[in-house]
Amino acid sequence: MSSAIIITGDKVQDHEFIYPYYRLQEEEFVVDVAVRGEKEVLGYYGTKIPVNCDIPSPNIEGFYPTINWNVLILPGGAKAMEYMRQDPGILKFIAKFHEQGGIIGSICHGAQLLISAGLVRGKMISGYYSIKDDIENAGGIYKDSSCVTDFTGTGVIITSPHYKYLGPWMKEVLHQVELNK
Repeated sequence: MSSAIIITGDKVQDHEFIYPYYRLQEEEFVVDVAVRGEKEVLGYYGTKIPVNCDIPSPNIEGFYPTINWNVLILPGGAKAMEYMRQDPGILKFIAKFHEQGGIIGSICHGAQLLISAGLVRGKMISGYYSIKDDIENAGGIYKDSSCVTDFTGTGVIITSPHYKYLGPWMKEVLHQVELNK
């Protein structure tokens, strides 16, 4: 059975959380929703986010055990990302997930977590137009497209700039899962 983890925080962009959350369940994924401290948070427009776990942490030796999720989703929301990208544990988990060959789907301001995790250098990345300079300053190649897939490195990163492209973005995320079975 496939499984996914959505890492999010308070003031996540509601659409960018809700659509992948239910779309993955529709494909029979087990979906975990991780928030630092496993506390209840609300989306920007007031949606109650169904949190069921804390941000994964390394084991006692400082290393992450084998990551069991097939997909990591990073929904956007400028307010949420502003705080989440300051959490070294979140950034280490994202980098380790990519290193272990995972599929990362990031939309809108979720690209800020990719930047802060050190994953954009040399990669084609989309994100909200206002963070184009951030992506390029981090060494990424900004692409203004509804869905951008990058295979550089050990994992796959699928990015999108805006929730109006949720359909094509999630279609590509699920396509990459199918290809990587």
